[in-house]
Amino acid sequence: MRATFDKPNHLGILLSEINKMENDIAKLRNDIESSAVKRDVGVARIAAMQKELRSTIAQVDSFVSSRDRKGLLMTGADKALRELAAIFKDDPIEGPLQEASMSVWAKLQFED
Repeated sequence: MRATFDKPNHLGILLSEINKMENDIAKLRNDIESSAVKRDVGVARIAAMQKELRSTIAQVDSFVSSRDRKGLLMTGADKALRELAAIFKDDPIEGPLQEASMSVWAKLQFED
């Protein structure tokens, strides 16, 4: 019996964190305007929160571009392997080439 493990949705978690930080910043701005928080303290805190928000947004951009890059790599590899299979169709090397192609494909899929 094989155990299965769900992959965490890192992108979803980061997007949720961004939404929460934006809400926190908006609440702090409202507290500053209503004088519930001193202006100088609140402005400094907003600056720190915005820096954290920009960092999280950069992480999302990195995550998405990494996934896009891998998708492009996989598309190119798929095309190359299909072309090789078409070139060597009905050739004695077709069987070993197919096995080698599947090994390459598996290795590409599991690389990060």
